[in-house]
Amino acid sequence: MAGRPAFTPVRSTPVRRGWRAAFLLACVLAGLGMPQAASAQFSGLHPPPSAPVSKTDPVYYQADATSYDRDGALVTLSGHVEIWQGEHDVRADKVTYDRNTGVAAATGHVVLLDPSGQVLFADYAELSQGMKDGVLTNMRARLPDNGQLAANGARRTEAKINELTRAIYSTCNVCLQHPDDAPLWDLRARSAVQDLENKRIEYQDAVLDIYGVPVAWFPYFTHPDPSAKRASGLLVPMAGYSKYLGSFAEVPYFWVIDGATDATITPVLASQTGGGIQAQLRHVFNNGSVTVNTSVAQDRNSIGDDLFANGQFAINDEWRWGFDLQRASSINYLRDYHLHGLAPVLTSQVYLEGFGQGSYARLDARAYRGLSSSVVSQRLPYVLPRYEYSYVAEPDAAGGRLSADAEAFNVARQVGTNTQRASLRLDWERPATGALGDLWKLMLHLDSAVYTAHQIDQNPTWGPHNVAGTAQTMPTVALDVRWPLMRDAGSWGTQVVEPIVQLLAAPNGSSYGVPRASKLGFLDTLAPNEDSLDFDFTDATLLNLNRFPGVDRLEGGLRANVALRGTWYLPGNQQIEAQFGQGYRQRKSEVFPAGSGLENTVTDAVSHVSYMPNPWFDVSSQQRFDHASYRLRFADAIASGGPQWLRLNAGYLYSSYNPYLYYDTLPSGVLSGPPRNEVSAGVSTQYGAWRLSANARRDVQLGKMVSAGLSGSYEDECFVFSVEYFRRYVSLGSDSGASALLFQLTFKTVGTIGFNGL
Repeated sequence: MAGRPAFTPVRSTPVRRGWRAAFLLACVLAGLGMPQAASAQFSGLHPPPSAPVSKTDPVYYQADATSYDRDGALVTLSGHVEIWQGEHDVRADKVTYDRNTGVAAATGHVVLLDPSGQVLFADYAELSQGMKDGVLTNMRARLPDNGQLAANGARRTEAKINELTRAIYSTCNVCLQHPDDAPLWDLRARSAVQDLENKRIEYQDAVLDIYGVPVAWFPYFTHPDPSAKRASGLLVPMAGYSKYLGSFAEVPYFWVIDGATDATITPVLASQTGGGIQAQLRHVFNNGSVTVNTSVAQDRNSIGDDLFANGQFAINDEWRWGFDLQRASSINYLRDYHLHGLAPVLTSQVYLEGFGQGSYARLDARAYRGLSSSVVSQRLPYVLPRYEYSYVAEPDAAGGRLSADAEAFNVARQVGTNTQRASLRLDWERPATGALGDLWKLMLHLDSAVYTAHQIDQNPTWGPHNVAGTAQTMPTVALDVRWPLMRDAGSWGTQVVEPIVQLLAAPNGSSYGVPRASKLGFLDTLAPNEDSLDFDFTDATLLNLNRFPGVDRLEGGLRANVALRGTWYLPGNQQIEAQFGQGYRQRKSEVFPAGSGLENTVTDAVSHVSYMPNPWFDVSSQQRFDHASYRLRFADAIASGGPQWLRLNAGYLYSSYNPYLYYDTLPSGVLSGPPRNEVSAGVSTQYGAWRLSANARRDVQLGKMVSAGLSGSYEDECFVFSVEYFRRYVSLGSDSGASALLFQLTFKTVGTIGFNGL
């Protein structure tokens, strides 16, 4: 392309640290606007960085040779010349200073280094005014984030403005073997201005080229200099199509209000609804920060809105406070305008937390808002407030360690149980090692809680009375014994077998898991249930002292848990790991419902298996089997294999019941319901800068798809191309599934052009 400056590789000539001829040239210093008296620098070391350059700053230089023409008033420095004043630096093969004109001419591999960090290269430069003014030919500039700027000519003013002719900008690397080839993309213009003070580059009569082929023309175009962290201006628009909005376009504007505050304002135009406006405000304080996202728009014959804000502030080195505010008019509004994901429940909170030596404290208050039709907002709680404290002590004289967890909260609902609770959990553990390598651990554990509750006969407790006050405590003594045995199998690797026995003794506890034999059918308990609704028996919880996740439901009685764990380390980094275990108790449990696998004197058998034969394949799974028939009750398996250029994965999930629905209505004492049976599969590939992936999930029980997706991308040092398609088959809100298509082109440091279809 005629008149097009090339991004040619530049050789920066190193300063030779050999013999130098250096002396003070007062006339040169005076002509360049520098002090009349300065000492030559012989060591080759730059002075420490100072304040912005001034005419009183000393000048340092070094060169292989110097000469002075008294008649022509010319001073010539040649051979690896370097001149610096403050943080301004010039390097060249030759520098000639004319006392009559006050201009220094630099030729041959000219390099200018600015205090801003920008590096300019040129074939020829004429400089004056302390190297801040000048004219350059065949100028090239290295900018942050791989930015490269070139021009046939440049005029430099006050080291703040570079006026360029026939300019070209890109962040793409240039092939060293073929430097004249066009980069993947570039932005070229008849003229351009690089504003170093305001950190912007402005173009007149600009053309966007892809592999040297013009694809777009702009009479005027501007973008921030890559060194700018923030700069006001229009961001690249986003366009798309949605069955809810029709054709739509977003035109964001980024506004730097001050050094600590900025805002992004985005008008949204939509053909079916008219659109609305979105805004983000960010502010940084000395001790924290705040971010506010909000919007208002026409949606489905009504006005929708949302407000998402968060902040965090340090009080001192040990304490901080913060807040999260989440509100939206409906889940349809968030989905239609693709805002903040699609969470069916929004959580707002304010908190205070402290960190000490082995301790943690937190005080917070929370409110929940339901958006999905499957969530009854009146049943969602207000937590006003909640306090928790955790402490772990140093080892004591007996070799044990004490830990404590305390909590107090007030939970209020419009419909459902209102609970006030204070609880304390204490643990003391003492490990020991036997003479045969056997590992022992003695554990003393205490759970205790005090309650006051109203509407206890409603969801989720379903107790026998409307108002109740009660307390419960559960001391537990446990002894854990493990004996890892290792066998060297020679060429077959190393095998480790570890039998585990855990003995526990505790009171039998309450019978709040069994329906009362009364005409009301309520459960026989006065203790509310806020933290033990979600339980699932697997190998991960086999050795827990309490298999409920909280303290509102406590497991007691005399019981024992046994497990056998084995690991086989094969040559070539192959590894097989497996564990099989089961629990036993003195009598049947009246805590867990039937079907949980924990209600009988013998629990269900739980296990896990994992196999990694090489870095290209791995498989892991968890299982639970009925203790009598060994019928499968739960399975979760996932496998992946293949090299990076073709990776396959598959998953399977099966559960004979859905425990998350157990407390929605009056529990029957039996976990039942339709099984959950799902399969998933995916494939991904990565080859160089290219990435492709596809995934799908199917509900085998219902015989229908859950979701499917396909994505691909290309990314190098200057350009990102991505496309993604996602299909959701399950209903959310009032829809019957949805599809989304996202297409984006990102020109690094310049902007992103995209299309979003939903």
